[in-house]
Amino acid sequence: MSRVDANQFHYAAFAVIGALVFSSCESGKTARALPAFEPPLAKTDFQSVRTTAYTHTESDHTQYGARNALGGELRAAGPGIRRAENVMRESALGDSDDIGIRRVSNSGAALQPFSMEERKSLSQVTAKTKTTKGAAKRAVTASKRSPRIGSAAADWSRWPAGTTFRLRSTGQVYRVDDYGWALSGRNTIDLYMATRGEMNAWGARQEPIQILQWGDPQESLRFLSQHQNHPHLKRMMLELEGREQEAAALR
Repeated sequence: MSRVDANQFHYAAFAVIGALVFSSCESGKTARALPAFEPPLAKTDFQSVRTTAYTHTESDHTQYGARNALGGELRAAGPGIRRAENVMRESALGDSDDIGIRRVSNSGAALQPFSMEERKSLSQVTAKTKTTKGAAKRAVTASKRSPRIGSAAADWSRWPAGTTFRLRSTGQVYRVDDYGWALSGRNTIDLYMATRGEMNAWGARQEPIQILQWGDPQESLRFLSQHQNHPHLKRMMLELEGREQEAAALR
């Protein structure tokens, strides 16, 4: 074989290999299957939900940056409330609230249930200090503020955009403002964390949550209808329209 013939052979071989790689990549994209469909949980204000965590520096999220699906900024929730005398420990959980939940006291003190009211209400506490030398009274005022609400991603047909909930184990509050491919048709809520360390530390947990406010399904449907060319969004739309069997059959 001449040098010219050899070069032509090599070029042809590279072209064939390139075409095969390209076609396999394209078929991989088009053949990407949706997650297995799960029947939705009962729509109650107290649920047991599988939770995972994500952050904006993950490889599959870098193209979006720290922005949610609605175009706003992803926010981490405020710190959790941890009390030595009131620790929530989980065993096997069912779909109904408080099944398999045990309250455990590490100190032996009477357990005090967490209440949102004590975080939502604003109160002032004034402390006065007197001295024997006639110094002026000193007043210190402290106020309790509402918790910082974090971002969460979910299937909007199960938890419509704007749904606000509290993790009963930590007291942290989240609002659904994002979605993801892996969440479509799933009873999983992805909690936004500011760093990879926090994301990894959370892992995957079965969490009892309390719905504080449900989002509007019709508003979610109107938003998704603008992007229905994506299969995972199409599945959410079908379920929002009450076409659950079609949503489950979508691949």
